[in-house]
Amino acid sequence: MYILGISAYYHDAAAAIIHNDKILAAAQEERFSRIKHDSSFPSNAIKYCLDEVGIDILSVEHVVFYDKPFLKFERLLETYLSFVPIGFLSFSKAIPIWMKEKLFQKYLLVKKLQELDEQFSKDKLLFSEHHLSHAASAFFASPFDEALILTMDGVGEWTSTSLAVGKGNDIRIQKEIDFPNSLGLLYSAFTYYCGFKVNSGEYKLMGLAPYGQPKYADLITSSLIDIKEDGSFRLNQKYFNYCVGLTMTSNRFSALFGSPIRKEGQQLTQFHMDVAASIQLVVEKIVIKLANAAQIETGLKNLCLAGGVALNCVANGKLLKEEIFDEIWIQPAAGDAGGAIGCALAAYHMHLKKPRFPVRPDSMQGSYLGPSYASEVVSSELQAAGAIFHEMSHDEMIDWTASQLVRDRVVGWFQGRMEFGPRALGGRSILANPKSDSMQKQLNLKIKYRESFRPFAPSILIEDLQAWFELDAASPYMLLVSSIREEHCKKLTDDEREISGTERLNITRSLIPAVTHVDYSARIQTVHSDTNPEFHRLISKFKEKSGCPILVNTSFNVRGEPIVGSPLDAFKCFMGTEMDVLVIGDYVLKKEDQNHDLINDYRDTFDLD
Repeated sequence: MYILGISAYYHDAAAAIIHNDKILAAAQEERFSRIKHDSSFPSNAIKYCLDEVGIDILSVEHVVFYDKPFLKFERLLETYLSFVPIGFLSFSKAIPIWMKEKLFQKYLLVKKLQELDEQFSKDKLLFSEHHLSHAASAFFASPFDEALILTMDGVGEWTSTSLAVGKGNDIRIQKEIDFPNSLGLLYSAFTYYCGFKVNSGEYKLMGLAPYGQPKYADLITSSLIDIKEDGSFRLNQKYFNYCVGLTMTSNRFSALFGSPIRKEGQQLTQFHMDVAASIQLVVEKIVIKLANAAQIETGLKNLCLAGGVALNCVANGKLLKEEIFDEIWIQPAAGDAGGAIGCALAAYHMHLKKPRFPVRPDSMQGSYLGPSYASEVVSSELQAAGAIFHEMSHDEMIDWTASQLVRDRVVGWFQGRMEFGPRALGGRSILANPKSDSMQKQLNLKIKYRESFRPFAPSILIEDLQAWFELDAASPYMLLVSSIREEHCKKLTDDEREISGTERLNITRSLIPAVTHVDYSARIQTVHSDTNPEFHRLISKFKEKSGCPILVNTSFNVRGEPIVGSPLDAFKCFMGTEMDVLVIGDYVLKKEDQNHDLINDYRDTFDLD
């Protein structure tokens, strides 16, 4: 039985296909359209899923949409009515879109699916609730037969935070916090206030936080949010504008902090770093309170996390360190894209009442669920692009690539199936030597074309994890932050301790400075031979040559660009940046060999994130 799941029309459109309870394929539309966070109907992602499995749309038993548009429309109307007469401008912009498109999404979905085959029957279309889709994406893909499920995001139909219990093939929602009280929107409000783009800049806010001190945490909890002992909360709406306005915060928000909203491009100051540190601390405390209270109430010892807030890997690391649960499993595509997997699994297990057989480590297969490319396709695309490349034996390619990395050359690495979710996990990655003092700044400024303060992740062989990091749990999806072990760290001098702001980037803090954040932490990916044998082999060869079982791993893209999806995307990004080497399958390309006429300024190709 094939079931196709779809998320679309808000942000991060995606498609996923399952056969019974096995996830066969999943991809975000942005990887094909090349539009970051593309929210349009995922025609390309659906076509990929069907082609990967070798079926057409008529062979699918059900198509499931990840939320219920009518409930969202109800929330929109009730919100505006609650705040009348303010908010008319926002209302006047939103309602025409709803009346023209979103209110009739069932009709639009059927019409789009019938473009694949006019015989597609509307009776095959099902709808899931937004938070159920999130919860199902986490629990049904997890290795647990029973678990507590904590879902936190901006807002679904009404719900912004939910606690549920998963058991066998069923999920029961226990508690909910509804819009406008939202942990995700609170974090996004601070993202907006610090001058970053909502729904993409939250990573920047999290990365900025270690540069500051949480000086404003008490101000936040006394004025903006009322937090109860069980982690439930209520936001003071007079400081926010997202209910009825076109901005996230009100003028009172800026007055409270004594500074206007930072405009894009303005210098980041210590004030912004302290604000980032403050909201990060508040969010961490709320997450821990929610999880702790729910564990005490249910007695469950396993936890699943989903929703956009579950991508806050710093909060995840703090929660893990509390040892409230025996095990924690986080959906790697925790945002809306993952809802495509969740709604398909929910339909199979809950609507059709089919049994579930959890597997370890999970059923996500390392999240390598996207397309791969045969050698002849790679060769054809590279030749058409004018690339100069040559083929090596597989062993030669691994050895040669490791040698390039030891020489501090930056490598574009394109292997196997593309990752599903926001992280590059060794399928579509840019790799580098973590031992280089200058690599972090070089990657940000010359390869990614993004802010210099943003950290990079270490990918480490799972067998070497505890020798390098204060972490005793696998982190295959790069969703946990932990500290580097003290013996690998460098003690700061008195003068170095006096340095503040982004100047702290210039201080070497450990034996692996390129992946060491200013607070001696790192966002870790553990690499496993069973889920990604090629990446495991490469790091093992690098370890053999350098003594270090770690590589810098960042997504294969530039700022504002989706992660590369095809060999042609990879070549364009390679030629538009100062990457040194590109490796696609067993084909290798060196920048110095390429036609210089193909080099282009890639920075203005995509809108900034």
